[in-house]
Amino acid sequence: MKSATNERPVWLAMGAMLLAAALALWLLLHPELISGLPMPLRLPAIGLGFWALGAAFMQPMGLELRRHWQRRATTPPWSLVALGAFTLIVVLRALWLA
Repeated sequence: MKSATNERPVWLAMGAMLLAAALALWLLLHPELISGLPMPLRLPAIGLGFWALGAAFMQPMGLELRRHWQRRATTPPWSLVALGAFTLIVVLRALWLA
């Protein structure tokens, strides 16, 4: 019996991981993209980034959480939605500050 991780396309996991790595590097070089936000917006952005980047790095490494709701939140499609939303926030913030 195949597991659910073997059925997902490899390019999807690798693409998400590359995007997450690029976002992490970009935020290391320009932390003002998040730190310049007011606190009521900064905390949800940090939480979303933690979720999106963590899930993007977890899946290609084959890590899975035990609880159903945690496993579901860290696998596609929810992890990709979180990564897309966080990418959109960072890109729009960079365009706003440019």
